[in-house]
Amino acid sequence: MTPQVWGFVVGVLHVGLALAVSAHIVLYKTDVRSAIGWIGLVWLTPIVGSGLYVLFGINRIRRRAGRVRGRRSSFTEELRADAPEPVVPPPDLPPSLGALAHLVRRVTRWPLTAGNRIEPLCNGDEGYPAMLEAIDQATRSVALATYIFDRGRAGSEFVSALERAVSRGCQVRVLIDGVGARYSRPPIVDELKHRRVPVARFVPSRVPIPHPYMNLRNHRKMLIVDGVVGFCGGLNIRDACVLAYGLPDATRDVHFRLRGPVVQQMMAAFAFDWEFTTRERLGGDTWYPAMPNGTGDLVARGVPDGPDEDFEALLMTILGALAQASHSVRVVTPYFLPDTPMVDALRVAAMRGVPVEIVLPQRGNLRLVQWAATAKLGSLIEGGCRVHLSKPPFDHSKLLVIDNAWSLIGSANWDPRSLRLNFEYNVECYSRDFARRVGALIDDKLSSSTLLTLEALRGRPLWTKLRDGVAWLAQPYL
Repeated sequence: MTPQVWGFVVGVLHVGLALAVSAHIVLYKTDVRSAIGWIGLVWLTPIVGSGLYVLFGINRIRRRAGRVRGRRSSFTEELRADAPEPVVPPPDLPPSLGALAHLVRRVTRWPLTAGNRIEPLCNGDEGYPAMLEAIDQATRSVALATYIFDRGRAGSEFVSALERAVSRGCQVRVLIDGVGARYSRPPIVDELKHRRVPVARFVPSRVPIPHPYMNLRNHRKMLIVDGVVGFCGGLNIRDACVLAYGLPDATRDVHFRLRGPVVQQMMAAFAFDWEFTTRERLGGDTWYPAMPNGTGDLVARGVPDGPDEDFEALLMTILGALAQASHSVRVVTPYFLPDTPMVDALRVAAMRGVPVEIVLPQRGNLRLVQWAATAKLGSLIEGGCRVHLSKPPFDHSKLLVIDNAWSLIGSANWDPRSLRLNFEYNVECYSRDFARRVGALIDDKLSSSTLLTLEALRGRPLWTKLRDGVAWLAQPYL
């Protein structure tokens, strides 16, 4: 064929593909910025843009999750069913939290649970020994999900504890994210298999190197032992999380030990992720035993989030909490890239007279994310929010406290990746006593932080402002 004919064929192919792909984008993309960006790429980059969308723009996880969900375990349905006497927030809390509880019930479909006890554990120094002790005391089952499981001193201790649990006859399941599993070489998955510990990778990555910006990752960090004690929060399994090791990349973090009915909600989330990955269904008393009475007095509920039927559950929860705030809002997060509605919610709360405090790392571990975050902090400060920068080591903690009465703990960051693209697990807590304990952790961070001012932001060199502004353009994808 002549060049003219080839050009005509390619042009027709491009237009046909672009029309079909654009139709798919319009029908299935819910974020207008993402839709416009993809449509622009598809039409301005002939054929290649359509191919990129087919490879990276379609949420295949939601489709596969739907197929697995159709075979959902009856245990999950029983746990999710309405209780004969629904639990409500304690009477000593602000009445507005009743509306928040109703909202979260709508978006998660999980009921509030009473009789829980939750304890904070700071860094791997406190978190790892408690987790290892729980594994060593397991008599029936151990379920561990983590984003990163590195080789090293800490990793070796967990591998040995899991091996011991298997040798005692416990049912053990370990789920590691496909990207997070590749943070160390060789991956610790091989070592676990060698020790006969059942392990699986969540959506294995085909990229030859670890990539911090890969989409649709399982970012949950959960450990459930015997179905009655659980751990969740921000801790991955890696030596850097143990401050006593004195490593140059030391990372501060907060994890939590949970007891009570909310642990069964955590187990249901793990069971779904495991079945999604391996097609093995976990059920029965081994994984869902009867809960002991009198565990504690804390009212709590799990908030699973992901690009499936739980899409934006966490975002709706946070927006609802900010809307109900009347006395204080306190946020701690390592990555802060809120979209416009969330920025507006924080600004509106501050302009209503509610003190809003945001604690961010002074030096992040992902430069592009930190540059993008810095670009828009000025609008929050102008709106009345107070932004504090915590001094090194890098703080990976994720905490939210509203009105010293409601707390949100778990794995999610305040960025599009956590709130829209990754699988996360958080727990909402209705308790003044627990909020005071989490508030004390925030106070400790504030004691070693510096207040960011508008003058400091405006005094940055022009090239720094331009760099941060350009990084912010990638905000929906970071």
